[in-house]
Amino acid sequence: MPDLIRRLETTSLTARVALGVAVLLIIGGVIVSIAAFAYGREAARSAYDRLLLGAAHDIASAITVQDGRPVIELPVSAFELLAFAPDDRIGYRIIGPDGKTLTGYEEIALPANRRDLRDGYFDGAFFGEAARFAIVSRRFAERTLNGTIRVIVGQTMQARNAMAYDITRKALYVLAASGLAMILLAVVVVRSVLTPLEKIAGGLSGRDPHDLTPVDTSVPRETAVMINALNGFMARLDRQMNSMRHLISDTAHQLRTPVAALRAQADLFSEETDLSRKEKIVERIQARSASLGRLLDQMLSQALVIHRGDSARRETVDLRDIALDVFEEGDHAVLNPEADVLLEIGEKPVEVLADAPSLKEALKNLLGNALKYGRPPVRIGASLEDGKAVIWVEDAGEGPDRQTMEDLGTRFNRGELVRQAGSGLGLAIAHSVAVSFGGELVLAQTPRKRFRAALLFDAVTGRNT
Repeated sequence: MPDLIRRLETTSLTARVALGVAVLLIIGGVIVSIAAFAYGREAARSAYDRLLLGAAHDIASAITVQDGRPVIELPVSAFELLAFAPDDRIGYRIIGPDGKTLTGYEEIALPANRRDLRDGYFDGAFFGEAARFAIVSRRFAERTLNGTIRVIVGQTMQARNAMAYDITRKALYVLAASGLAMILLAVVVVRSVLTPLEKIAGGLSGRDPHDLTPVDTSVPRETAVMINALNGFMARLDRQMNSMRHLISDTAHQLRTPVAALRAQADLFSEETDLSRKEKIVERIQARSASLGRLLDQMLSQALVIHRGDSARRETVDLRDIALDVFEEGDHAVLNPEADVLLEIGEKPVEVLADAPSLKEALKNLLGNALKYGRPPVRIGASLEDGKAVIWVEDAGEGPDRQTMEDLGTRFNRGELVRQAGSGLGLAIAHSVAVSFGGELVLAQTPRKRFRAALLFDAVTGRNT
């Protein structure tokens, strides 16, 4: 059974539609056959019953009375009507007022429930074959003959059955012809529907591996759903690849200088004979190593943000919790023990649809930049401002100069990593997180003459607060 299901799943759509139509036609054919046969049998019965009844009436009307006795002259016309069924046997029986057979076949027996001999029809047997009979009564009220003479005319049922089968057969011919037309039409329709997909498949096969531009969406509405999903997937893949290209490029640039400096310091150490100068070289190597470690941490954070930006599931996150977690982890006490870091959050939820680890990483980098390049005290917090959910870091400094701010904005717009003004990758990580979740990174002076780095997102509304 699993193999059969697997084969059905890999069958072409054209074959599936054709098979479905064929199964439907088979089921419909069985139903139509039963209905057509029932209709044909009823039509044949009605037609041949009328012939039997007509023959019986002709015979009954030809009976006369002479000298008190019935005289029977069988009319030729009565049997001419029944001659339309040449393969059937015909029989008759005429019963007098006393119940005795006047002429005809004694073998024609009346059924037990027809002893009253009322006019009508009944089924029986005639020389071992199934037959149908009609009864017609004629009453005589004369001085020499007073009573009822009954005429029974019967016929076997070969012609009736043949007529019923013929009607059924013709109905099936019509059904088969229409069914074949339906299958051909279904195949043509399916092929016409799949033609755009074949064109798209051909276009994708001939594309350059690095070409992730959207596929043309001028396709039927049912197919457009798949094309839109494909374009969305390629857009996410393009963003990932662009981010990774920028990350690799920036990593190569960022690591080249400190690694070269460490190599140079190591060479100097191996050649230096003065112990005091060796100690200074070791201090410089330690400082360079620590700086390189921080840089690698930031690059790993950037890679994590790029990965989670398109793959992590969006959940409702309260930005107050993010600010509180970063504050309570106390990394700022290690980065700059002398700087005061304050937490400012309110009682009203500040909720967004995002990924909590990515937001936490972004806030840590903004806090690290503020502690390293800003002026204490430093404040971190989350708030609702003009319908936006904002998580921010403020310091008492003036921030980068105007030209540097413009350069940062230009590089953000190009999707590049940020290295100017000694900012490392902190701002780049924060910017990537903001863009990944439909927000933006805003660097500006506040009315209180403080420098703020903030992530702005659309707030989640309609929740109880």
